Amino acid sequence: MTTTLRAVTAADAAAICAIYNEHVRASIVTFEEDPVGEDEMVRRIAELAPRLPWLVAEHGGGFAGYAYAAPWKARSAYRHTVETTIYLQPGLQRRGIGTALYTALLGELRRRGLHCALAGISLPNDASVALHERLGFRPAGCLHEVGRKFGRWIDVGYWERLLGDA
Repeated sequence: MTTTLRAVTAADAAAICAIYNEHVRASIVTFEEDPVGEDEMVRRIAELAPRLPWLVAEHGGGFAGYAYAAPWKARSAYRHTVETTIYLQPGLQRRGIGTALYTALLGELRRRGLHCALAGISLPNDASVALHERLGFRPAGCLHEVGRKFGRWIDVGYWERLLGDA
């Protein structure tokens, strides 16, 4: 099966919500606790996609996942740094889709002249850590017990990737 990567459109909001809201309801990979509606996802896409890359992957004719970059912080000196995010349809991990999607995202960030990509990973999450490290991200630190979901405290590790790296 082939994987196709393309820029997001507002029409992708329902498919994005389907993937994302499963993580909202059942995992610690996002700290949102209430499902996100399609209108809100359209708003998020409209806010970010014109300024920073937001890519989707289609695999075997279906929606497979998405990855995007968002500003790290609002102050102007941070304008060269972004936070990256990736989500895949359950069951499509370990097929190279995430690697292809993230590689394309990093390439687009480089083309746009960005300098540093950061990834916050709720811990434990061995699969996400492995993906990021395979793509050249390095551990940058850990914030302990900064989130609380499902009745427990959750650490967030940060990984960084300087985009000038090969």
